[in-house]
Amino acid sequence: MSRILISNGRLIDPASGLDEIGDVAIADGRIVRLGGQIEDFTPDRRIDASGQWVIPGLIDLSARLREPGATRKADITSESRAAAAAGITSLVMPPDTTPVMDTPSVVELVSHRADITGAARVVPLGALTRELAGGQLSGMAGLAAAGCPALSDGGRPITDSLVLRRALEYASTFSLPCLLTPVDPCLAQGCLNEGPTATRLGLPGIPAAAETAGLGRQLAVAGASRARVHFGRLSSADGARLLTTALGENRRLTADVAIHQLFLTDQDAMEYDTRFHLDPPLRDIIDREALRQAVADRVIRIICSDHQPHDQDAKDGPFASTAPGASGLDTLLALVLRLVEEEVLPLHRALATVTLEPARLLGLEGGRIDEGAAADLVVVDPVAPWFCTEESLRSRGRNSPFLGWEFSARATHTLVAGRLVHQPDPP
Repeated sequence: MSRILISNGRLIDPASGLDEIGDVAIADGRIVRLGGQIEDFTPDRRIDASGQWVIPGLIDLSARLREPGATRKADITSESRAAAAAGITSLVMPPDTTPVMDTPSVVELVSHRADITGAARVVPLGALTRELAGGQLSGMAGLAAAGCPALSDGGRPITDSLVLRRALEYASTFSLPCLLTPVDPCLAQGCLNEGPTATRLGLPGIPAAAETAGLGRQLAVAGASRARVHFGRLSSADGARLLTTALGENRRLTADVAIHQLFLTDQDAMEYDTRFHLDPPLRDIIDREALRQAVADRVIRIICSDHQPHDQDAKDGPFASTAPGASGLDTLLALVLRLVEEEVLPLHRALATVTLEPARLLGLEGGRIDEGAAADLVVVDPVAPWFCTEESLRSRGRNSPFLGWEFSARATHTLVAGRLVHQPDPP
């Protein structure tokens, strides 16, 4: 494994608060020296990071890679390479693949495919129940042994509360966090937020009550268990308020929000643009501002891309008949840094939401810059303007709701366990 010296970069570590100009020496996949000018280290390769930032590699808590089962949309190779180019070193993959990741053999298949690609690492989540059907519990011990650091309902909530409680209690015996989707499927029969925009467009709406009804039930069950429970992709002000109250009684709870919910609203779909058909749906500006405040207050501690790449056919057609979801890998880092520009979050806190906090939730090594830590690092040019276009996206999914936006930062080099997996294209 090569020895690498990153020199003269602004080292920013959300774990320790480090913020200084210095060098990083990497050997055997780990950071061996840090800070100042490192002169007694002989590298095989030097990366001059003058005028650039060196930050921990991003950990995306929700990224669907479409393999196995839907490789016409994307696959592990295409999306892990796109992630590396976007400064993401770990992709956390929900278990709703085909077949479902409810057995060690499927988990091992995914891990093997990611290993041979040699780009961003893939972290598979095991299914809480067999085939995500919400009936029988999965073989959690086997999934943990196969490399799953947590279990998930894969976006398909367990509607039987007794099964949910048993799943949470069983998972807690293996110290596995459980990632749940806060929604009542019976109320979520629509394609846009229930409100004036949906009414004006003549589209069936999804009320915020769909989220709070599901979240309230799951909070009650979580309170009766010893499990660490994480709620994925909150979308409403009511949901954020409900979680705030629950945190006062149960500190084992955590939550995340998809980055697009912090910038977009249902009004962006006014032209029936299917790129804004998302699940959970975009809500109104009051919800967006409440979610931003919840992130600022650390009620919501993690931001994810909720990456869901689609082929063109899935997004062509009447709004309600198209597939929900957005492609989010390429824009995650730039949007997190825009939250800093808009003074929603300070820099270290913003970076923590996509590095330190997801690493803590899943017990992963990454998320920090420290001597002895795994060398999952990104060199970022903070003043490298670029436009989000279909041509600039590395993901095979072109269904980004941010097409046409201009951003002011991007990754130049990405290292995973000391391996350089992304660097600038040769001139």
